[in-house]
Amino acid sequence: MDRLEAMRVFSRVVERRSFTLASQDTGVPRSTVTTVVRELETRLGTRLLQRTTRTVRPTLDGEAYYRRCLAILDDVEDAEGAFKGAEPRGLLRIEVQGTLARHFLLPGLPDFLARYPGIALSMSESDRWIDPVQEGVDCVLRWGQLPDSELVARRVAVLQRLTCATPGYLERHGTPGTLADLAGHRIVGLRSLTSGALAPLEFSVGGTVQTVPLPATLSVTGPESYLRGLQLGLGIAQLPRFHVEADLASGRLVALLEDCPPPPGPVSLVYARSRHLSPRVRAFIDWAAHEFARRTPAAAPD
Repeated sequence: MDRLEAMRVFSRVVERRSFTLASQDTGVPRSTVTTVVRELETRLGTRLLQRTTRTVRPTLDGEAYYRRCLAILDDVEDAEGAFKGAEPRGLLRIEVQGTLARHFLLPGLPDFLARYPGIALSMSESDRWIDPVQEGVDCVLRWGQLPDSELVARRVAVLQRLTCATPGYLERHGTPGTLADLAGHRIVGLRSLTSGALAPLEFSVGGTVQTVPLPATLSVTGPESYLRGLQLGLGIAQLPRFHVEADLASGRLVALLEDCPPPPGPVSLVYARSRHLSPRVRAFIDWAAHEFARRTPAAAPD
């Protein structure tokens, strides 16, 4: 078996966490899959996989080699596809912030996959900041200000945010008409996944941003729990307009302090600068930018 085919087999073992399933996927006999991995480990001089009776997992060296294999296999596939004039195809790995993906991307995803039937999409979901190169994904969809890095960030939207509370909460605590009236109020707190810090309320006043720290009745790390805490009347919270539109229309939530709204939040697609964008990644990024632009009046694509 040549080296490229060995890389494909090894990569499938890592992805499926199983020699047997990798054998079924690739059509290579299981005994051959085992031999391929053993020969790779001998040639590289390191253990690539940790084997137990139930599962197979990559070692640190195995994970690093797996990511290099993906890059090499993608480059070969893209080079051959360019000469064949082929449509974008192959496995596309993306990491998304789930609330954004469900509202802006998933509704149009059937059309995207119908347009590019050769693409298979693997989507993972989290709110933490990740490096797509280290995590082995093609691009990452994120909300908010991004940390400085060598990665490329394509801004696809700027979303309006609102300060909200339930009618029941306001009956108990009063409706603030100014920032000074917030004294004595409580918030549903949103904690940073990296630092654990509680985000203060933010307000745009005269071209500047003023922060108002308030005690939290409940603090969470995820947007869905954050919205649920707000809906239960546990405090004031600030969310993107799209996330609370239905509750505002029904009267379940009330918008507050609309003359000094929170600063809007950017939405970005992040990918590696040094890596050549494959046709499937470029097709996805262009499509995702279009989806945000057409689904959000406030979107501001670059």
